[in-house]
Amino acid sequence: MKSRCCCNRSWLRTRTGARTFASIAFSLSLLMPCWASAGDAPQWMHAQVNVPLPAHDEKTDAILLYSETNVTVQSADKIKTQVRQVYKILRPGGRSYGTVYAFFRSPGEKVNGLHGWCIPAQGKDFEVKDKDALETSVPSVSGSELVGDVRAKVLKIPASEPGNIVGYEYEIEEQPLLLETIWYFQGSEPARESHYSLQLPSNWEYKAAWLNYAEVKPTESGNSRWEWTLHEVAGIREESLMPPRKGVEGQMILSFFGPGGPSTKNGFSDWAGMGHWYTNLVSGRLDASTPIKQQVASLTSSKQTPMKKARALGEFVQHDIRYVAIELGIGGWQPHPASDVFQNRYGDCKDKVTLLRSMLAEAGVDSYHVAIYTERGAVTPTTPAHNGFNHAIIAIKVPPAAPDSDLVATIQDPKLGRLLFFDPTDEMTPFGQLQGGLQSNYGLLVTPDGGQLVMLPQEPSAMNSIERSGKWTLDASGMLKGEVKETRLGDRAAYERWRLREVTKDNEQIKPIEDVLSGSLSSFRVTRATILNRSQTELPFGFQYAFEADNYAKTAGNLLLVRPRVLGTKAQSIMETKEARRFPVEFESPVRDVDNFEIAVPSGYEVDELPPSVDSEYAFASYHSKTEVKQGVIHYSRTFEVKELSVPVSKSEELKKFYRIIATDERNTVVLKQQGK
Repeated sequence: MKSRCCCNRSWLRTRTGARTFASIAFSLSLLMPCWASAGDAPQWMHAQVNVPLPAHDEKTDAILLYSETNVTVQSADKIKTQVRQVYKILRPGGRSYGTVYAFFRSPGEKVNGLHGWCIPAQGKDFEVKDKDALETSVPSVSGSELVGDVRAKVLKIPASEPGNIVGYEYEIEEQPLLLETIWYFQGSEPARESHYSLQLPSNWEYKAAWLNYAEVKPTESGNSRWEWTLHEVAGIREESLMPPRKGVEGQMILSFFGPGGPSTKNGFSDWAGMGHWYTNLVSGRLDASTPIKQQVASLTSSKQTPMKKARALGEFVQHDIRYVAIELGIGGWQPHPASDVFQNRYGDCKDKVTLLRSMLAEAGVDSYHVAIYTERGAVTPTTPAHNGFNHAIIAIKVPPAAPDSDLVATIQDPKLGRLLFFDPTDEMTPFGQLQGGLQSNYGLLVTPDGGQLVMLPQEPSAMNSIERSGKWTLDASGMLKGEVKETRLGDRAAYERWRLREVTKDNEQIKPIEDVLSGSLSSFRVTRATILNRSQTELPFGFQYAFEADNYAKTAGNLLLVRPRVLGTKAQSIMETKEARRFPVEFESPVRDVDNFEIAVPSGYEVDELPPSVDSEYAFASYHSKTEVKQGVIHYSRTFEVKELSVPVSKSEELKKFYRIIATDERNTVVLKQQGK
């Protein structure tokens, strides 16, 4: 389960053709007509027809032959960005690059001169013009109601087929809310030649920071203009469990400011400055209204300690304030006043944090905004300061004497003392804990002294677990019959609660159980099922169910072959690829799963052979299993644990070996033979 937040518009990229938005473009292309006319493509496109292609493999869908982005800062209130791009389509999967979508905010911004062309391998050039484009709003965030001012202008270029070349150009007039821009020069496909220029007013300065790519120095052409050029930039091939794209793709982050230097109004040059900038946005919005004060008094009157008060207030904002994002203009970053959020009973992530901070202050508890990206790996200690976050949570100051038992999402800050991190947007994770994507993640802690990048805590693996016990009987025909009890904690519980949040029909409620069974059994019949603590997030979530499986044990002459690992698959094939791993493996969260299974041996049979025990221990994970027989019952136990959330490429072979060991154990069988034979 992911947070439903998209409060920060750092995801809104000035480049087009990005595969990130391919689904949007595809949906719109089904609705929009395409009027194409004969028209010669411009010279800057024809210059790319016969150029040699950069290195690529047979899976490459397209090549970015040429890219040009020219940014002209006219004032603190007006920026113009001109974009030109040319692609060669190599495979059917590259057709999406023939749909252009340019994003802008309305009112106040606009897209000018949107044109597209196709140079086919054979035949006449095609042209589509600005009048052929479709203008639409950006789809809402899944699971929420969203009102925003971000729109897209979409243009479909005809004949975007393998072997053809497509290109486009447009200009965006922007009224910047922040004097910062990012050049995303590395995408899914290889890029042959990319250009970027920055034109500043006289006496303005800029600061360039490179992320995930070696710095390239610009050439200065005079009159406050700088140009950067890149050649042969490799594409990023998606890998399972890789860090988010923001954490691996090459970017140049540009901050610029006038003669007065960075301003808390619309600019910053380091993390401390970003903290001051965000403090300025929050200023005056934490004031508690009379209704807020009354609600705080009602919720905390019977609570004797600061943390009990904080818990009551946190759960109120978590469950009683709906997630609804209304983001117009600066509202993409600036929270609404706490009084408005409370009165309306809705808000987005930063709104909910603002209200909770207001209520905590009224109860005498200090707290701070924390800006964070919802996936680990997008921001690291070496990441340059920029608005690269998409979520807001809260850090609550914990009194020294507070107990530790259920407040695990804490760190000890050298200046502020003990801090508890809490996500009031996440309805499924209890107060005192964090969902996996936020653990060991870096967030910007915003304090009156500015901002500082801090690493959030990693919780014990036992707090994110599935403990499964099963007892079955096996008959001579191979039928397995029995019952299972599962107890789930942490993300494992939150995920199931999220799946079931709107399910009402009995047959749909057992779908998660059927998913578990179908992953391990070829056929089965669920005969009984119960869900435990479906809505009580402070309690362990659980399933209790019974099932029958025909032909579970396989016959081989007078032998029965029985797999003692009845349920649950831990092995993964993510490392079994021909290509070498390029990026670290990022596990979602720490994990500790325990299985204890018992299978009664059928009458007239005895154990002839048991599989060996397994003890596989690595720094990042461990796996232990044991199979034994006692008084006619097969006992199988195992423990699977993920201890480190990021596995570097240098340990790829170790991870591959680890999963192969698990796969072998999960396939192993107990051999039963008929007694006396």
